[in-house]
Amino acid sequence: MCPQVTNPYFPMIGSVNTMVGSLNGGKVSDAPSATNVKVGAAYMIFLTAAILVYRLIAEGEFSSVLTLSALFQCLAFSLLGVQVFTSGVKGISAKGLQLDAMALACRLSSTLWLNGYLPEDSTGDFLYQAIDGVSLVLVLGLLHYVLTVKKQSYDAGEDELPAWPFAAGSLFLAFIFHGDLNDRPIFDALWMCGLNISAVSVLPQLWMMAHNKTSVNALTSHFVAVMALSRILSGSYMWHAHSEITCEPWFWDIQHTGYAILAAHAVHLLLLGDFAYYYVKTLTNSGLSAPLELPGSWIV
Repeated sequence: MCPQVTNPYFPMIGSVNTMVGSLNGGKVSDAPSATNVKVGAAYMIFLTAAILVYRLIAEGEFSSVLTLSALFQCLAFSLLGVQVFTSGVKGISAKGLQLDAMALACRLSSTLWLNGYLPEDSTGDFLYQAIDGVSLVLVLGLLHYVLTVKKQSYDAGEDELPAWPFAAGSLFLAFIFHGDLNDRPIFDALWMCGLNISAVSVLPQLWMMAHNKTSVNALTSHFVAVMALSRILSGSYMWHAHSEITCEPWFWDIQHTGYAILAAHAVHLLLLGDFAYYYVKTLTNSGLSAPLELPGSWIV
C-alpha cells in the first residue's frame, strides 16, 4: 500500500540513558532513584520493542507504523502509571482517561475480529490488537486508582470538562463519515468513532492543565507529548493510505472517509499547538525532569 521506510528509532537509543537520568531530578517524586528505574525501564522496554517489532516481526513494512503508533500510546499510559505510583494522581484528568478507554474499546470492537483497519504486515495478525488490549487494561487501572484508590488527591474540581459530549459528537460524525473496509456499517462506524474520540481525548487534560493553579507534573506533560507522537505516527501512515480507504460516496466519486481520518489527526495536533511550544521551551530551558510551567493567560 505504501512505500518502504527506514528505521527511525536507532538514533534515539543513544540518548535514552541521558533522558532517563534527568527525568526525575528530585521534582517528580520523593523517591527519585526509584522513579528513575521505573521510567528508565518504561522507555527502554518500549524503544527496544519498537525496534524489534519493526525489524523482526514487520520486516520493515510501512504498515507497521500503525503498530508502532499503538506501542507509543501504550508507553504514554505507562508513564502515567509511573506517576500514579510515585507521586499520586494530582493533575491527571479522569475525563480524558474515560475518553481514551472509549476510543480503545471502539477500535478493538473492530480490530479483534475484522480485518478492514489492520496493518497489512504480520503485526496485524495479533500484536496490534494485543497492544491496544494492554493499553485498555492500563487505562482502566489508571481510572480505578484516580477515582477510587487515590481519590483524595484527585483534582475533581479542576477536571470539569465533561466527556460525554465529545463521545456523542464523535459517534455522530462516525456514522456520517465511516468507511466500508469492514463491509459492516456498525463496526466501520465504531472504528471511526474510536478514531474521532482519540482525536479529542486530550482536551480534558489540556483543560485541567490550563485551569490548574500549580505547575504540571513532568510525567503528565510527557504523557501528552508521547500521545502526540503516537498520533503523528498513525497520521503519517494515513497520509499515504487515505486514498485507499473506501466508502459509499456522497457526491460524485469522492472518498470522503480518508479525508475525515486525516482531519481527525490534524485536529489532535492543532489542539496541542500551544502546549507543544511551552513543552519544548521547558525541555530546552529546564530539562526533562522539570514540571511544565504554563502562563496564566494560557487558554484551551
